[in-house]
Amino acid sequence: MGTEKIDASLLAKMFLAGANNLEAKKEWINELNVFPVPDGDTGTNMSMTILAAAKEVSSLEKKDMKSVAKAISSGSLRGARGNSGVILSQLFRGFTKVIANYEYIDTVVLAEACDKAVETAYKAVMKPKEGTILTVARGAADKAIDMVEETDDLEVFIKAVIDEAECVLKKTPDMLPVLKQAGVVDSGGQGLVVVLQGAYDALMGKEIDYSSFERAQTSGGITKISAETEAEIKFGYCTEFIIVLNKPMSGEEVATYKAFLTSIGDSIVVVADDEIVKTHVHTNDPGLAIQEALKHGSLSKIKIDNMREEHQERLIKDAQKVAAEQAKAEAESAPAELKEMGFISVSAGAGLSEIFSGLGVDVIIEGGQTMNPSTDDILNAIEKVHAKNVFVLPNNKNIILAANQAAALSEKKKVHVVPTKTIPQGISALINFIPEQSAEENAARMTEELSNVKSGQITYAVRDTVIDDKEIKENDYMGIGDSGILAVGADMNETLLTMVDQLVDEESGIISLYYGEDVSEEDAQSLADQLQEKYEDLEVEVNDGGQPIYYYILSVE
Repeated sequence: MGTEKIDASLLAKMFLAGANNLEAKKEWINELNVFPVPDGDTGTNMSMTILAAAKEVSSLEKKDMKSVAKAISSGSLRGARGNSGVILSQLFRGFTKVIANYEYIDTVVLAEACDKAVETAYKAVMKPKEGTILTVARGAADKAIDMVEETDDLEVFIKAVIDEAECVLKKTPDMLPVLKQAGVVDSGGQGLVVVLQGAYDALMGKEIDYSSFERAQTSGGITKISAETEAEIKFGYCTEFIIVLNKPMSGEEVATYKAFLTSIGDSIVVVADDEIVKTHVHTNDPGLAIQEALKHGSLSKIKIDNMREEHQERLIKDAQKVAAEQAKAEAESAPAELKEMGFISVSAGAGLSEIFSGLGVDVIIEGGQTMNPSTDDILNAIEKVHAKNVFVLPNNKNIILAANQAAALSEKKKVHVVPTKTIPQGISALINFIPEQSAEENAARMTEELSNVKSGQITYAVRDTVIDDKEIKENDYMGIGDSGILAVGADMNETLLTMVDQLVDEESGIISLYYGEDVSEEDAQSLADQLQEKYEDLEVEVNDGGQPIYYYILSVE
């Protein structure tokens, strides 16, 4: 006997199971990102989006269809992060618009809801691109409509829909050449399939551990599925090193080495070639890993971090940050006359935040490429700005949709999203603000000026791949421009110089260099001197950005 109806209680369980599955597989989804950057974040963004909704669903005392639908829609909408998260929230929004009108979900209602989900998500994206999560969702919705004529059994129905979603997902590399070249399917589409698979498992009665959601419900505002505590850190030392081999390791020796590491820890990464073996393991006894490694050669670049100690320090810093924010909120709570225009900027790095503050930004949202702020984060920032018109500078292409979503949800203030895709574009937009002009004139002017800024950034590759016909090896430096990867190399400075050479033209007048937290001021100044020597007619300026992950961010104007 199959299942012909889904009530609100079962729907809630299916949704939480889908969220659970996505959270468990987010790192795998992150690794599907086309660009092999160390902050690949599709899985993380989608997971944090659905977890915001899962928190709302798990906290419901009474679970009727309307309340479950509202919890899914509002929770995901406000918790949406990154483009993939915003699109996922729009899929949920359309889906729940339909189911909220029914006491039970059958195949007819489900097909209608899937169709509405796709319609809503496509409308939310200005220029929908095929070969993405949207295509996978549409394939699933089309199959749902077809299946209405074939069966009333939801178990058969949903299995067929998921099979079709997986089939479309496998075809995404044929729709987007960049996916095929990188050898991956679309990460957002994969995330959606993972959610559907988790929900189907719950429908079929598979045992799902919901205790993590119960902890989230009673943990005083923790939005993750489970709060990592010191006691939950099973292996306390993050241990990394490189073995310089005495002789190449055979496949059997590598397997034996991995098996030993597995016996003493987890989170194991072993990358071997003929000369070196890069090792990463979480363990309670780093000495055992080192002793085993020494059997194969000498060690270099040994790094051992006490994760329990780091966790305690993070808790202390978080508590201090909360206290400081509360004090600031109290100081700002006094009534103040609204000024005409105010600014919000997303920024990562103390130096960059200081630059934005100096340019008149009222509220800075910590985040950016390494952690995309949610729609709710941006909404909260809008509320803090004492201005009738609020300009939002996302400074990252993956935050623009969330910013637009926040602007649409803001009721009391006029919000202008200037679609800045990089930190340099955000700085340029602020420099071109003219107080005497209206908010609308400034929004148009600031947006127009973005085309005059060429941006670049330097980071490293986390895996071997091929992009834009450039062969990239793990740990290579990559120079990433506005439209793709411009340079790849084993030397950071040479890679940056090669990238700058492609950005500079006869109209260029200034190169601005923002160095990250892993670069010293001396090294940055030395690189600036090289740039000045090479481009004598241009002005070169150096700034302490303090950003993580990206060694340098630069602009050419």
